[in-house]
Amino acid sequence: MAQAPERSNAPPCWEPPPRPITELASYLSGGNTPPGPVLDERIALLRRERLVRPAIFVGTGTCGLGAGAGRTLQAIRGHLKARHIEADLVEVGCIGLCSDEPLVDVQLPGRTRLSFRAVTEEKAAPLLDGVWAGQVKTPSLVGQFSGDGLDPWPKVPWLHDNPFFAPQTRWVLANCGLVDPSSLDETIARGGYSALHQALRTLKPAQVCDRVERSGLRGRGGGGFPTGRKWHVARAQAASQKYLICNADEGDPGAFMDRALIEGDPHRLVEGMALAGYAIGASVGYVYIRAEYPLAIRRLAKAVDQARERGFLGRAILGSAFDFDIRIKQGAGAFVCGEETALMNSIEGRRGMPRPRPPYPAEKGLFGKPTVINNVETLANVPGILLRGDAWFSALGTAGSKGTKVFALSGKVNRTGLVEVAMGTPLRQIVFNVGGGIPEGKAYKAVQIGGPSGGCIPSSQLDIPIDYESLKAVGAMMGSGGLVVMDEGTCMVDVAKFFMDFIQRESCGKCIPCREGTRRMLEVLESITRGRRGEKGADALQRFQGIMALNELAEVIKDSSLCGLGQSAPNPVLSTLRWFRDEYEAHIYDRRCPARVCPQLLSYSINAEACKGCALCLKKCPTDAIMGAPKSPHYIIQDKCIACGTCLTVCKSRAVLVQ
Repeated sequence: MAQAPERSNAPPCWEPPPRPITELASYLSGGNTPPGPVLDERIALLRRERLVRPAIFVGTGTCGLGAGAGRTLQAIRGHLKARHIEADLVEVGCIGLCSDEPLVDVQLPGRTRLSFRAVTEEKAAPLLDGVWAGQVKTPSLVGQFSGDGLDPWPKVPWLHDNPFFAPQTRWVLANCGLVDPSSLDETIARGGYSALHQALRTLKPAQVCDRVERSGLRGRGGGGFPTGRKWHVARAQAASQKYLICNADEGDPGAFMDRALIEGDPHRLVEGMALAGYAIGASVGYVYIRAEYPLAIRRLAKAVDQARERGFLGRAILGSAFDFDIRIKQGAGAFVCGEETALMNSIEGRRGMPRPRPPYPAEKGLFGKPTVINNVETLANVPGILLRGDAWFSALGTAGSKGTKVFALSGKVNRTGLVEVAMGTPLRQIVFNVGGGIPEGKAYKAVQIGGPSGGCIPSSQLDIPIDYESLKAVGAMMGSGGLVVMDEGTCMVDVAKFFMDFIQRESCGKCIPCREGTRRMLEVLESITRGRRGEKGADALQRFQGIMALNELAEVIKDSSLCGLGQSAPNPVLSTLRWFRDEYEAHIYDRRCPARVCPQLLSYSINAEACKGCALCLKKCPTDAIMGAPKSPHYIIQDKCIACGTCLTVCKSRAVLVQ
């Protein structure tokens, strides 16, 4: 065996996948696999612990396809045909490292699996030729996966030691990017549906609720309500029909966790829903997913069909008395339908508008029946809890926030992608260790967490542990898990205006505080980012009156809006006011944008020493605000300048200054 690279002392972010239990393994290949050595061989092949021919894995999640993975896939297919090479070409989901897509993994018989980044169509054939020849020293190499009994590549780093993966604990994302999401057999071989099998045979529904409650699992889609407690409430309701809803309506800007999980490991969600349905006594489950996720919908629909064919869904599941089936409902993309009562209205065929609470959905929900609503990540945690135990899950995290959390890391950060870390992990570690810090050596400024309803976390709070209680203390919230990083070139007033514009447009309009209050808040923010040009009469006075009422208006909206979306709508403004008041004051009092982002607050001038008098700016200026003789320094008449930035764009001498 070749000399392997030294392992780090840190625990690997991937735990070995559980073995399928004997009874369940007979379901492989439709129940046609006999027990004994033949079955063991089949499991080893499905787990890639043994190969009879090379296997090539291409990340064809939405992010990979957007980076050109479809063309890479075709190039690899053409290469194999031209070289007359027999190999398995497998499409997998996103492993999380979205910034390095397209990602391609290659595994030869008896060797560990190699991962390569940025494999565009023109790079595919040379890369594969190098691997066939045993040469893997390439700039695109990410690392090699560990694998017991497999011969490691010498001097190739382990993938779990990669800076992006090393700080992670991948429980929910354990299979994403590794397995074929269209293969039920691969899922079973890696322990899929084992939790469902054991629960139906050894646990009563109330015991399932108890285990989930003892684990400390809290809802991963919003306020973090204890999942087991919610299930107990629904289970206790006397009703002939109960429903389970998976909220996959991922509408927050910068959030893509649910999409990637469904694309990469749809059977984990199916199994989690079946377990939740069993626990609360539901016979029907809905997945409410936005139609903008066509790939996720296709892969989920196929997984549901496969599970139904093998007896994991439908009537008398796995020979028990439990009946449960899943229906997929596509949403039209309204942000408000992420709110659970508006979501139920949409499933019922009505306009997506929130309902007053109480009664809560667990008591009276979909079609007037008891209903439990959990998001994708919450349900994806359930199989692991029941298979490995509630103590296993609760051993990780903080006192009030157990397990792991998946984040979509995006914005001004070197490594963007899908990240799963233990609850309590410091924000600094996510941004600078996992994400690789801020590009171009710029300074960190803030992270927007929790989407439009969340808040901004400044540099002074970078060491805050990521858990429900700590985030609330700084005016933010966990939300669905979007993490948008901002650098020193970001204007926080402009950020607040962006999110308030989004919320105002997405408001359903049912209640006055949200409908009118968010519009008024947006008007105030627009006045803050507006210059003096065009002001007349009492405009300046009205501007100050609006600014003075901004905080009070935000509190009124929080206290009196009908649903959670309206109640959290002012959060972006309140959090930026709290942590970046100096920027607001510069905008308000000095009519200046320190980050030089707000166009109407910028002042343009020309450096006479650098200006060559080419007259390009003079000719392109739309308001004739630039004067000067040919081949002589030009100047800008400030009263006529509208701060459009055209002069800055066309100047080849870099003589235009912006303040």
